[in-house]
Amino acid sequence: MTDQNESEHISDEQRAKNLTSQLWAMANALRGKMDASEFRDYILGFIFYRYLSAKQERFLKNSGLLTMKDGEDINDAYARDVEQEGLDEWHQALSEELGYAIDPEDTWATLVRKVKDQQVRPEDFGNIFDHFKQNAQLNADASRDFRDVFDDINLMNSSLGNSTAARTKALADLVERIDEVNFLDESGHDILGNVYEYLIAQFAGNSGKKAGEFYTPHEVSRVLAGLVTYVPEDSSDTEKTAVHAPGVDFDVYDPTCGSGSLLLTVQGELRKANNGELPADKHVHFYGQELNRTTYNLARMNLMMHDVDYQWMDLRNADTLEQDWPDGIDSNGIDHPRSFDAVVANPPYSQHWDNSESKLKDPRFKDFGKLAPKSKADYAFVEHCLYHLKPTGRMAIVLPHGVLFRGAAEGTIRRAIIDKNYLDAVIGMPSNLFYSTSIPTVVLVFRKDRTTNDILFIDASQNFEKGKNQNRLRDEDIQKIIDTYAARKDVDKYAHVASLDEIKENDYNLNIPRYVDTFEEEEPIDLDEVNRELESNAKEMERLEKELQAMIDQLVPTSAMNDDGSEQSGKEATSEAQE
Repeated sequence: MTDQNESEHISDEQRAKNLTSQLWAMANALRGKMDASEFRDYILGFIFYRYLSAKQERFLKNSGLLTMKDGEDINDAYARDVEQEGLDEWHQALSEELGYAIDPEDTWATLVRKVKDQQVRPEDFGNIFDHFKQNAQLNADASRDFRDVFDDINLMNSSLGNSTAARTKALADLVERIDEVNFLDESGHDILGNVYEYLIAQFAGNSGKKAGEFYTPHEVSRVLAGLVTYVPEDSSDTEKTAVHAPGVDFDVYDPTCGSGSLLLTVQGELRKANNGELPADKHVHFYGQELNRTTYNLARMNLMMHDVDYQWMDLRNADTLEQDWPDGIDSNGIDHPRSFDAVVANPPYSQHWDNSESKLKDPRFKDFGKLAPKSKADYAFVEHCLYHLKPTGRMAIVLPHGVLFRGAAEGTIRRAIIDKNYLDAVIGMPSNLFYSTSIPTVVLVFRKDRTTNDILFIDASQNFEKGKNQNRLRDEDIQKIIDTYAARKDVDKYAHVASLDEIKENDYNLNIPRYVDTFEEEEPIDLDEVNRELESNAKEMERLEKELQAMIDQLVPTSAMNDDGSEQSGKEATSEAQE
């Protein structure tokens, strides 16, 4: 039996995983015939609504703006005050502080009460989201972060039920089950953000190739985040300030941000770089762009569930290669690109894009000689990221191995990048790390403030834990990559610092085996020993043949018949047996 004290002191991480398992089991029980990736929008959306309502409730409690009477809870006091004074002042106060406002009849507590009293109506679910959408327009600065965030919750989906009553019951069951989950640890600390992150990973694991649209495995995210938050000893004071100093904000950008998990991992690694916690006056400002609207909504929810206030997140729903970050060219044709301390990306591999000649006038692409091929936008993403990287910043991007050696236009771009001295490291990753593809990938690291022109090559492809369906990086595998990047020295069969002359000798081909020799020599063969074994085997064969012949000689049948029916002699029978 587990010791009680031990069970009471499980880690937040383990508690979050336990709650995730509980929620996942609930999702499987409730979704019926609905596909897991489709049901994701319902369970994650309602959890997010509960979070927003609880956050507003905490503000109401701590603001001192409400006077509670005996027997009232916060929700009751809020409803009473609105009934007496009206909503206008509350709308203003809540939207200014939180960026949104939830009316008393739409709070999570009110919805749960209706469900438990069996008084919930079909229109109640539509009302809470419609009213939230209207109120999200009250704060102009925050409206983009909350606008249409619940639009992917299709309340009329026949997969929920074939009738209005059936759909209402399914949604009511979901609300009641989510309300039963306690998202606090033993100290009262909210671990909902961790639970949400694990749930996203769980849905990704059950979405097959679709998972590539919204999720980068956490272990891979840790590698990228560790690389862009590491500060080399030869770094400038400006860069050290960006990472370490209090009062200086850190801007991180992901141009294909998916669910936002990679952005959040950068914040986690930044905390480690600052001894576990950011100074109170130092903020991480998250910037991201995502093409898929559903995934964009997921990213907004994910960041806010990790207590990222709306003023510290700036996410856009757009095609990154077609619509550059909005701070671009002004009415006078002057470009004002926004640049970032860190850029991280896991873009869709070898994606098609519009590489019309007009793109050569785009400041993001014009300085590299050629445009990325129409069927392979990999280098277009690299160029976009480089364009938005601060001179003292760090960039890490995951790409297919082909970018290292493919020729034609990609060869021209690769050569230009190397000649500009932007490429800092090439890291080969194991295969089958991602939900969406089993191919091995490569992480490219870039800096604009490099003081040498060499390139570090790391072959980390053999360092992983093999899983049933997917391989994963262990803590020691991740740390080995970061430590090797930091040391920047040759490591036998793992890493090599290649000079620019070596790169040129290989005609700018960056294929890792050209620089890191991982060949394991076989033990030398002792030919004398082999000859002795052959001679011994020959003698043994000769002995066995003699024994076999002797046994055959002794095989004399007691009776055998000739073809004409007469009995054979012993000599005839023996001769026939030998044949």
